Amino acid sequence: MSLEAPEISLVVVCYEMARELPRTLQSLSTPYQRGVEPGQYEIVIVDNGSRYPPSLADFPDIAPRLTIFSCSRKTPSPVPAINEGLTVARGNLIGVWIDGARMASPGLLRSCLEASRLHPRPIVATLNYQLGPARQAVSADQGYNAAAEDALLFEIGWSQYGYRLFDIATPEIAEPTAPMLESNALFLPRALWDELGGYDEAFTSRGGGMANPDIFVRAVGLPGAQLIRIAGEGTFHQIHGGLTTAGLQSTLNYVKEASREYHAIRGRALAPVRAPGWLYRSPATGW
Repeated sequence: MSLEAPEISLVVVCYEMARELPRTLQSLSTPYQRGVEPGQYEIVIVDNGSRYPPSLADFPDIAPRLTIFSCSRKTPSPVPAINEGLTVARGNLIGVWIDGARMASPGLLRSCLEASRLHPRPIVATLNYQLGPARQAVSADQGYNAAAEDALLFEIGWSQYGYRLFDIATPEIAEPTAPMLESNALFLPRALWDELGGYDEAFTSRGGGMANPDIFVRAVGLPGAQLIRIAGEGTFHQIHGGLTTAGLQSTLNYVKEASREYHAIRGRALAPVRAPGWLYRSPATGW
């Protein structure tokens, strides 16, 4: 494999994701990812303190260059792990997965790369979906769990028919141009990540609190930056007892806690990005 710097780096943070991470990595590998070659990109996995951290031996068939290391500053927040991953990433375009439980649709990398070429200061935001019949904070209270999700994924044959993920998922926003709070696969050129200083390590609460919405809002606000939303592709959250998907009451409690932290750091309430920006429609789906 070439040692030249790839065009794209993917920084993926994980914690206790033995079930979810293999699917995420398969969805980011070729030939599942269409329209990109293995030499064009790399995946950087940063483990944030799992009891049994992943190793390269666990993923012998991942096509792009794969790096796995443990965060040197393990905290309840994934923010230090993300920032360490950003320092290791070698690509010019860097996409961050704050949550390693998110699978990708088959044309996501191709679409993000092509969209990034449309402007010198692009903020490329993919849309978020959650697997299951409703938002997982609701469906978890109605019996949706890992076993039900495994059955759904098996039924659609996701690894061969990746776009069927849309058939078993719930969007986090009503339409691609609706007000948007965050992107769980946010792509920026390295220069813009440097300009932002990475994720703000003032967000120390478990799960990072509102660190992911914060980076999205700050990125869109950079001088001369252009928001580009990707339609027809997305990331799909696997249920794993996460802080915002383990049940409605626990989700509400967490959002309140995280919102208080955001207000203490920024001095204002968090508000979604309302500007629609540009819309890039996936060549694979045309949506």
